[in-house]
Amino acid sequence: MTDEQLKYPIGKFTVPISYTNDDIYQWVNEIKAFPGQLRQTIVNLNDKQLDTPYRPGGWTIRQVVHHVADSHMNSLLRFKWALTEENTTIKPYNEDNWALLPDYRLPVESSLKIIEGVHLHMVALFESFTEKEWDLSFMHPQTGASVSLKRNLALYAWHGKHHLAHITNTIKTF
Repeated sequence: MTDEQLKYPIGKFTVPISYTNDDIYQWVNEIKAFPGQLRQTIVNLNDKQLDTPYRPGGWTIRQVVHHVADSHMNSLLRFKWALTEENTTIKPYNEDNWALLPDYRLPVESSLKIIEGVHLHMVALFESFTEKEWDLSFMHPQTGASVSLKRNLALYAWHGKHHLAHITNTIKTF
């Protein structure tokens, strides 16, 4: 595999041209299924395996799991800000610096629990959204882009599959 394939095993995220109700339903179900898929994928890994990078110079599987928890927590907050504040600007974070913090060396169980809880909250929100709520948005200060909630849903459905592929591809090398 090339470095680009290792970095983006399912390809880079592509912003959908349109958003159908079927697309939204599929992405919500992917968000709903992800915590169980992730847990099932890593449940039998030992510490040595969890501390294996998914590519040269990349994060370890352990760091990926902790990153997903942090990223999806941030995403949940972004959804809630867009639902409750008009023209809200979100707070970005430096994910590479977060991956160096001491909590990224913890056992992965704490982050699996965070992911499970965050995804329960996400799905509860998503299943209550009206069409108008899916069109609400937030502003990302680093890009200046207005991000609709349906675009953010598509991004986070992709994000889970993206990192799950990092892990499953690495496991194949054991």
